[in-house]
Amino acid sequence: MSISPIEKSSCLRPRARMLALLALFLAVLATSVTLAPAWTDDRDDEESYEIGLWGDLPYSLQQVMVGVPNLIADMNAHRLKFTVHDGDLKAGSNSPCDDALYAQSLNFLNSLHAPAMFTPGDNDWTDCDRPSNGGFNSRERLDRERQVFFSTPFSLGQHRIRQEVQTEALCLGVKGMVPCVENRRWTVGRVTYATLNMPGSCNNLCDTNPDPAEFTARNAANIRWLQETFAAAKLRKSVAVMLIAQANPGWDQSDPTRAPLRDPKTLAQTDGQPDGYATFLLALRDEVVAFRRPVAYVHGDSHYFRVDQPFLDSQGRRLENFTRVETFGDNQANDNNDARWLKVTVDPGSRDVFSYQAVNVPANRTAVPAPVQDEARAR
Repeated sequence: MSISPIEKSSCLRPRARMLALLALFLAVLATSVTLAPAWTDDRDDEESYEIGLWGDLPYSLQQVMVGVPNLIADMNAHRLKFTVHDGDLKAGSNSPCDDALYAQSLNFLNSLHAPAMFTPGDNDWTDCDRPSNGGFNSRERLDRERQVFFSTPFSLGQHRIRQEVQTEALCLGVKGMVPCVENRRWTVGRVTYATLNMPGSCNNLCDTNPDPAEFTARNAANIRWLQETFAAAKLRKSVAVMLIAQANPGWDQSDPTRAPLRDPKTLAQTDGQPDGYATFLLALRDEVVAFRRPVAYVHGDSHYFRVDQPFLDSQGRRLENFTRVETFGDNQANDNNDARWLKVTVDPGSRDVFSYQAVNVPANRTAVPAPVQDEARAR
């Protein structure tokens, strides 16, 4: 949830020209979206494949103009089965949550060759009620995201796959209960995947205008979607489950600068702040223990790349089948050179199923620029 103001140009005309060129670039990349056939999986259930994970981008004009287009081009150079952006389409403050943001983000996602998935983050709806973000109603902004990104049962991207959608009216919008259509599920190669709308800022229980009623409804819907996902995985005899959400909910007492502090046995938050994640984490722990097979929880939010195993059971024993994966995100000091992604190799026939590789985008390397031959290969 680091806050990095969008760069402001002192000369509007060059900035306008750059934005116009970006719009043209994205429009060209996205022209094939409506013509592309549905993505088909012609691989054996035991054959390995690769997926791309990213999030908390773009946070600056440089990332909009250079970093993210380079990152997308790099992902498109790989034969990825699908990609997932795990939330936060912009910086947390001093960056408007207007419809232009959603249009820009939709163009980015639709310029990806492989099916592209997205789950909302606090910066693109929960925190939109901050005055520096335009003072929007956060429920209204989430309703708008549902219209822009989740209006069909298909993914985004130039090739698309059909997904299962949480269509029951369990979430609270501006005008009452609405379907939680942002919660999605799909299965590829005996692995079940699901997104859950669980953002930072205490899951909408803190910050500028906390909304306990909205939280209560959506949290119950998320727990239901979680439980149904594991039930579906068992029914399909899936060998693993991957969950993708935005929030870093905190797991223990080890990381006070980046996540809420918790008693790792009880999962109760210990720092006195509003707790928007405890009931979800308790439900998640029950499902992980019962499933026995590998489970990955992918998130962004705290902008610190890591793959670890912080989840304990109620007796303090590490859950060996659970892995937390945090994707790269904007870093105020590094700006464009943190515009990178994570490649996951999924091998349904292996014991651990998932393996992870951090990917540096050659065109975004600034501290140690890529060798000339690597830049040539990247083009």
